[in-house]
Amino acid sequence: MIFREKIYSDYDRFAWFYNRYWGGEFSRPVLFVLGRLLLPEVPRGGRVLDLCCGTGQLAAGLIDLGLRVTGIDGSEEMLGYARANAPGADFRRADARNFNLPPVHHAAVSTFDSLNHVMRLPELARVFRNVRGALAAGGVFLFDLNMEEEFRNGGNDSLEIVEADHVCVVRSNYEPEARVKSYEITMFRLESGRWRRSDLTLLQKYYPEGEVRTALAEAGFGEVTSYDADREFGLTVSDGRRFFLARA
Repeated sequence: MIFREKIYSDYDRFAWFYNRYWGGEFSRPVLFVLGRLLLPEVPRGGRVLDLCCGTGQLAAGLIDLGLRVTGIDGSEEMLGYARANAPGADFRRADARNFNLPPVHHAAVSTFDSLNHVMRLPELARVFRNVRGALAAGGVFLFDLNMEEEFRNGGNDSLEIVEADHVCVVRSNYEPEARVKSYEITMFRLESGRWRRSDLTLLQKYYPEGEVRTALAEAGFGEVTSYDADREFGLTVSDGRRFFLARA
């Protein structure tokens, strides 16, 4: 299988809105989950890889807990906010499918359904192999995915944010045969007295849990445990979210 060296940067145009409305809102409840599942596995001062780190609010929370954080994201615009939000972290621009780091990290995390943007199972398996290669012996990988239950519980939804100087409209659609959800995003910002419009389509792929577990095993992970985000942690950002904890 040949993979093109392409960096996923689709979030560049969305970075301002993500930083303002999503990054902090999601990182707070996720830090609670990390406290339950990840922190008991990581020594004080341990190294954590934040894969698809976005605008860095989660990295900032991990640093506050005494951890050393390396953040990877494909969007330079997102990383610009991340460096401001978490100046103590080491942020690098790279694609989750193609990065290579030494095996010095005690743990890796990837949250807010970032890995649903990986649209093909062989590429997701490659992400898992890259993470496994960055983990020290006995390290753990904690990530979440939106599962197909999200669609069955009302996955075709919309969101409108309307303020005096910015507007964001998000509309979604699900194709069940392909297990692909699309988000059509239209954004307006008032800049220097003029309105600027940006449009973006984001895609997410739903993977059955069995496929995820098989890909993790093939990447060299051993024990894998999954958790329903709502039922077990009260995290209701989406109805079908599951966390996976995999041990190297």
